[in-house]
Amino acid sequence: MRIKLEQLPQHLQKQTASLYTLFGNEPLLILEATDLIRTHARQQGYTERELFTVDQHFDWSDVLNAGNNLSLFGDRKIMDIRIPSGKPGKEGGKAIEAYCNALPPDTLTLITLPRIDKQGQATKWFKMLETTSMLIPVYAIARDQLPDWIGQRLARQQQKTDSAALQFLADQVEGNLLAAHQEIQKLALLYPAGNLTFDQVKEVVLNVARYDVYQLSDAMISADTARYTRILTGLQGEGTAPLLILATLAEQIRQLIILRKGLDNGQSPAQLLQAARVWGDRQKSVMTAAKRISLQSLTQGLSDAAKIDRIIKGVAQGDIWDELLQLGLRFAIPGSRQFREKVTNF
Repeated sequence: MRIKLEQLPQHLQKQTASLYTLFGNEPLLILEATDLIRTHARQQGYTERELFTVDQHFDWSDVLNAGNNLSLFGDRKIMDIRIPSGKPGKEGGKAIEAYCNALPPDTLTLITLPRIDKQGQATKWFKMLETTSMLIPVYAIARDQLPDWIGQRLARQQQKTDSAALQFLADQVEGNLLAAHQEIQKLALLYPAGNLTFDQVKEVVLNVARYDVYQLSDAMISADTARYTRILTGLQGEGTAPLLILATLAEQIRQLIILRKGLDNGQSPAQLLQAARVWGDRQKSVMTAAKRISLQSLTQGLSDAAKIDRIIKGVAQGDIWDELLQLGLRFAIPGSRQFREKVTNF
């Protein structure tokens, strides 16, 4: 059964299906939809999760066996199956058909796919998904609808602006929802709730500063202390909000913690990168950092970030910029691998 993406929240309020399939080429919307489904599942008692990322060497018997294996603790579980290529192959197609014909009990299965063309949608395995699952196509936001979409996202964080500013922001991101999402997050970090002027929006979007927080994050994970110090000094001189810097660095540390825990438990790097939402060219450098830095250093770094947050909010004493400097320098020394923890992925 097909439903529209915007119908998903209402559907989840009424029922929980055994199988959900999402397909499309809008990564942000797919991530948000799958997060919504998993959050709902947790609330319904699905406390375990198994993640499978299909590549050319994938063994489909792992999925079939996992579906047949009951939880040791009798808990409900989520089977999270990701097929980035959109082409499971002959063996995979048959496995999907077999799986759909005998969906495992006490299990919510979530399958994510990229955009599937007409030929792909005519295959037996896709037809089976269409018949047995809640099938949710995730379409791109039309260019003329993007200003309204941005306005709705601003409203979620209790902000609003005029139509000219919305159109300006839509033009700048050129239909890229991830880019729009990042700009909207920056507005939330830099300005309080309420009305945003055109000049405020323009200043954030057209910030052509020599340095940016993402360069700082890259310098931190690559242990380039000289570059980290230079960029942080530049950001301070340009008046960059410390909260924006901290939010970027803390998010990077959280990603590294997910990766390091997974590596220590022998999980696949490809699966971990997807779970941590690390994409594109950054995957290699981030994974290298996760292998180099100890879990102890990462968790301490997150604690340091929490301390800096308290300083920024005025509830703790300290020099904000010096603390930000020390946070980045913490990861310059290669960490040991003596700390190993079992990951709880959800």
